[in-house]
Amino acid sequence: MELPSEAELLRIFIGETTKIGQRPLYELIVEEARKRGLAGATVIRGIMGFGKNSRIHTAKILRLSEDLPLVIEIVDKPERIAAFLPDLESMIDEGLVTLEKVRVIAYRGKEKE
Repeated sequence: MELPSEAELLRIFIGETTKIGQRPLYELIVEEARKRGLAGATVIRGIMGFGKNSRIHTAKILRLSEDLPLVIEIVDKPERIAAFLPDLESMIDEGLVTLEKVRVIAYRGKEKE
């Protein structure tokens, strides 16, 4: 798959413990993105953050949080991101979703043997 130089970055901010049924939400989002053939997804675990309710979540040793912030980033063509948004909307009860234009400099991977 090739990415155009002008693409979109979808960012999803959720809590680590957020689940649908017994499955972590971040896993379900990444699996759905892969199933749809999106260019790629990355889950980043934060060490500290807060959201709409202003409650601090932190990884400090003396105050171990069980709900650290996660950011899921997905980059792809605008039309592919737009097609993914309705399913994403149905998955997320709490969190923040942002979208921005990005310039793709390189998109490379090892060739399958």
